[in-house]
Amino acid sequence: MLCREIQHCCKYRRTPESKSVPPEYRNEFNCGRKYSPSYNIAPTDITPVLASAIHFDDQAASTERVIVPMMWSMVPSWHKGDYRRHGLTTNNCRLEGLVMSKLYSPPLNAGQRCVILCEGFYEWQTTKKDKASERQAFFVHMPQNEAVRMEDKSTWNLSKGGITLLKIAGLFDIWVNENGDKLYSYTIITFESNEKFSTIHHRIPAILETEEEVTAWLDFRHVGVNQALNMLKPSDSIQWYAVSNLVNNSRNKSEQCNKPISHKESEPKSPTKGKNKIMQSWLIVQKRNTEEPAHENKTPSEEPPEKKQRPDDEIK
Repeated sequence: MLCREIQHCCKYRRTPESKSVPPEYRNEFNCGRKYSPSYNIAPTDITPVLASAIHFDDQAASTERVIVPMMWSMVPSWHKGDYRRHGLTTNNCRLEGLVMSKLYSPPLNAGQRCVILCEGFYEWQTTKKDKASERQAFFVHMPQNEAVRMEDKSTWNLSKGGITLLKIAGLFDIWVNENGDKLYSYTIITFESNEKFSTIHHRIPAILETEEEVTAWLDFRHVGVNQALNMLKPSDSIQWYAVSNLVNNSRNKSEQCNKPISHKESEPKSPTKGKNKIMQSWLIVQKRNTEEPAHENKTPSEEPPEKKQRPDDEIK
């Protein structure tokens, strides 16, 4: 989506009595890198993110929001040298270890909570018998007006409110280069799936379904860490449909990526109890997914990180 279309779909009320307004769009950061709309976004791409305006103006109201393009895959503020060579895979982070994480707890405690905006994301159904290259891909999105088809932008009717964007809870950090230029980057929060989504995958992103949840997640001055994290839960509203394997390669940017396909083999199959053990990150991963720096301790129950041979996860 274009910047102005995203703003239009993100109108909100600063107070219950005020009129709906679009968030301000700020585009002066990220070392000169800009957001570019795509049907197949991958880690290190720039995407639109909602954040509290307080991070950019400490006089702003706690309910005021801004849209800031940020890089997907968080670069820690303490990293020295080229931001592309920090050696960590931070596309997503597990809710279960967030508070104790040496990597993610600093931005969490600093109130650097954000909401990632997208039309939807791609996920691959993980089953033990399927080869990684043969897993069925799905496009996951929020429910829409019955006249709206996600794959057909002509049905979105942006003049009358547009579509319901998918909004995902995340954390961001601010890295500064030797010239003083700032790079904003984020990570996605994930946790165990609910029964509904477990037919596709056993991990799911932390999707914010209501305006009240978005407001609470962004308002770090009035909603503390524990309250905000306890609010997060697997979504029961999301919907999905099968798409082609074009999305397996992040170089494929064609509008055909999110077009639905229809055949019996594309229908999700309920996993056999106790056998849904393969970890597949919900976003595209082009290298081994550690989610934490190498020096951090792992719990015995944590599953092995991703290998690049597996299908790549992507958002749109």
